[in-house]
Amino acid sequence: MEFAGFEPNPGSGDLPTAVKILIAGGFGAGKTTMVGAVSEISPLKTEETITATSEGVDNLSGVEEKNTTTVAMDFGRITISRDLVVYLFGTPGQNRFWFMWDELALGALGAIVLADTRRLEDSFPAVDYFEHRGTSFIVAVNRFHGTCDFNAEEVRYALDLDARVPVVMCDARSRESSKFALITLVEHTMTSQMSAIR
Repeated sequence: MEFAGFEPNPGSGDLPTAVKILIAGGFGAGKTTMVGAVSEISPLKTEETITATSEGVDNLSGVEEKNTTTVAMDFGRITISRDLVVYLFGTPGQNRFWFMWDELALGALGAIVLADTRRLEDSFPAVDYFEHRGTSFIVAVNRFHGTCDFNAEEVRYALDLDARVPVVMCDARSRESSKFALITLVEHTMTSQMSAIR
């Protein structure tokens, strides 16, 4: 699978260069779905059935129909070329699993914060986390069927984002839409790094 506009530098060895990207966001925002939509392999999922034990612990308002949850991470892979492979790591959304984020974030090129407008406030922890770490990130608004439709600037204002952070609309179920979000992240990261060098 090729990513238009993403031209890797040829490697000198036999092993490809590995790039790590995180897909983060609140509980039920669509992270597992996005990883599955773009991964060339069957993604590793650590989903478990939501049981009565999570009542009062996990907030299901707005996602009452959800019956599984990620308890560790999602993992997928995209081969850009012989010399470049992208590894996708979906983070768990509930705050009781946030302790794993530090391990998952090590060595990441950047992150996509997947936002659900039904529960936009759930995006704040991920935004704060990546801002605090100085990790390059974008916000991708997952357009779920039947939800209120906000434009990018309304989402930017609601999340109090820096003007330089891209906000894109996407459908996490769509390979093309999810690829667009990934390309936007890579381009934003490259632009930020070039600006820092200057």
